[in-house]
Amino acid sequence: MRRPSRPRMSQSPFTGSPYAGGVAGRRARPLPGRDPPCDPDHMNSNAPLLVVVDAANVVGSVPDGWWRDRKGAAERLRDRLASDGVPGVDGPVEVVLVVEGAARGVESVAGVRVESAAGSGDDHIVDVVAGAGARPVLVVTADRELRRRVGELGAEVAGPRSVRP
Repeated sequence: MRRPSRPRMSQSPFTGSPYAGGVAGRRARPLPGRDPPCDPDHMNSNAPLLVVVDAANVVGSVPDGWWRDRKGAAERLRDRLASDGVPGVDGPVEVVLVVEGAARGVESVAGVRVESAAGSGDDHIVDVVAGAGARPVLVVTADRELRRRVGELGAEVAGPRSVRP
C-alpha cells in the first residue's frame, strides 16, 4: 500500500501566501452555466479572504483525546485561530469555524465566527462557500469529497496542518 505524500507548500493564486496542501496552478472547473465564486477574473479584490474551517476534520486530524470532549476540542481550535490567525495568510481575513454534532453550541469570539451545522457539516461548508459571492475562499479540510465539492465552486483548499501546530 502506497503511503500518501506529505502536503507541499504551494503559492496561493488568491492570497499570494503559501499554505499546505493547496491546489495552486489548477483552476477549479466552474459549475455549468456559471463562473466559480473564486474565479480570479471576477473576484472582489477588496473583500477579505474567507477562511472556512472544517472543525471536525481539523480536530480529528490529531489523536490527542479530542473524542472525550468534542466541544472542548472545537473551543481550543477556535481560540487558537482567534489568537494566532491563519498561518501564512497576510492581510484581512474572515474566519468561519463550522462545527457539528457534539461540538454544536461553541460560541463565536472576536476574530472567529462559529456556525453550528444543523445537519451535515460538509453540506453547511458547501453552502457557506456557495454564498461567498465574488470573494476569495480558502477551505481547511482533509476530506476528499468536501475538497472536490468546494473546489468545483472555485474555493482553494488547504489541509489541517495549515492551522494546527
